[in-house]
Amino acid sequence: MLYSTLLFQVLIAAAAIAIPASRERRARDLPRRGADVHSSQPNQVANKTIPVAGKGDAAQAEYSTNWAGAVLSLSRGWFTTVTGTFVVPAAREPVGASGFHSASVWVGIDGWSSGCDNILQTGIDVTTYGDGDVSYNAWYEWYPDYAHDFTDITIREGDTITAIVIATSLTSGIAMIINYSTGQEVLHTFSGQPPLCEQDAEWIVEDYTRNGQLVPFVDFDHVTFTGASAGGPILGPFGPGGAKVVDMQQDGRILAVAAADDSTVNVWYGLGIFGETLSNSSTSQPE
Repeated sequence: MLYSTLLFQVLIAAAAIAIPASRERRARDLPRRGADVHSSQPNQVANKTIPVAGKGDAAQAEYSTNWAGAVLSLSRGWFTTVTGTFVVPAAREPVGASGFHSASVWVGIDGWSSGCDNILQTGIDVTTYGDGDVSYNAWYEWYPDYAHDFTDITIREGDTITAIVIATSLTSGIAMIINYSTGQEVLHTFSGQPPLCEQDAEWIVEDYTRNGQLVPFVDFDHVTFTGASAGGPILGPFGPGGAKVVDMQQDGRILAVAAADDSTVNVWYGLGIFGETLSNSSTSQPE
């Protein structure tokens, strides 16, 4: 039911969105280039991990160097749609840091399970440039391709955003962003892509890569995905209550922690509600 309802709503929205001129279509289809080539990545397992007091062993079983959030996984492919709504967070420089810092907030299918590295995803980037300038942009991606920016939507701090992905087959799908604060909707259809497994559904804040390197991670304070749901034409909808909760840790530093219930995924910068944000020295692992 979730799949058919969402697909119908997305197709209706697509019909209502004006078809851009050919020049605009070409611009939309170009990946970010040069210094701004940006790509999400499959989950990268953190080898060194730090237990987070107050979360408990059962809720703190997964660690990643580039993802924080929640992941639902099945042993066979069933997930064909994922949706989540969130308020665009502020972009701030981390304490003691300056210059460019960024993160991606997205929903997607696959990228967690072994052998399922292709990812259908859509979301926004939250970026600060260290001079008081910030930017927010919406994008779509079918990894391993690069992220492509939506050009006909404005994103600002405090806007309420819904992100939706629908796999219409293993190699085709739809990515959609709705900005309820402005009334804008954008949509991209994919075809002929590397095949999905449809085993994973996720709600993620990511330290994405630019030119093959993880970007400096922005202080986003807190992101809450509400109405988080995943399903398919046979099973679902599922909420994230039974999902794997993923914390982000790099080189002995806790960058983000997460928690989930039946319909909500929370991601905090640093330790969030589980304690003060740790400095690099206080989170260092002994050799």
